[in-house]
Amino acid sequence: QVQLVESGGGLVQAGGSLRLSCSASGRTFSTYVRGWFRQAPGKEREFVAAINWSGGSIEYADFVEGRFTISRDNVKNTVYLQMNSLKPEDTAVYYCAAKRAGSSWGAFWGQGTQVTVSS
Repeated sequence: QVQLVESGGGLVQAGGSLRLSCSASGRTFSTYVRGWFRQAPGKEREFVAAINWSGGSIEYADFVEGRFTISRDNVKNTVYLQMNSLKPEDTAVYYCAAKRAGSSWGAFWGQGTQVTVSS
């Protein structure tokens, strides 16, 4: 059974930091694009960041503004999202995802981890 499991969410004050992790089991995703999405209450799920298999190609949403860093460890089958300078508007459930290069997101999702940023 393929699983993506997020961890590292929590409650943090504005300006603080969190590091999210997403570990995969059931198959290796070393050749897959790995990504992070988020969904705030009453809003649609939105893209946050993505990284290709080698880490040589990384993409961020505009709202990241240099505050987040995505990285991956293919040996551990894990992707990370380091989030600094958090803002209350970053409050959301954060989901990790995986896809084959050139395909659309949707085949593999984690269950989500809650990030709450207090002002």
